[in-house]
Amino acid sequence: MDTLANRISDSEIEVMKVLWAAEDALPLSAIRQSLQAKKGWEAATIKTLISRLVSKGAVIQIKRNVFYYSPAISEKEYNRWATNDLISRLYNGSARDLVAALVHSEGLTRDDIEELRAMFNSEDG
Repeated sequence: MDTLANRISDSEIEVMKVLWAAEDALPLSAIRQSLQAKKGWEAATIKTLISRLVSKGAVIQIKRNVFYYSPAISEKEYNRWATNDLISRLYNGSARDLVAALVHSEGLTRDDIEELRAMFNSEDG
């Protein structure tokens, strides 16, 4: 998982988001329709991104009457990896330093802080 997620580009994540939101495998036409509406990308760009994701093993290609695509990793798995990678790269592995940076940069509201405090307290009990 570590090497796979590390190789997924920001544009490829946009494709993954469409697949993660779907309840079943999607044909290329549905993926293309969604991304053209959201991003304005050309059909060739979308096809290239999907091909890359398939070759990386992040997306599974299923042959029916046309090809259908589904994610090989869940959004939760990817987000867990991305968070750990961010903490490792920017904060030397310290989640505490990440939270401190958010608090000091005014990235969290008082309500956010109270919600986090409640989450930490519920983990203790």
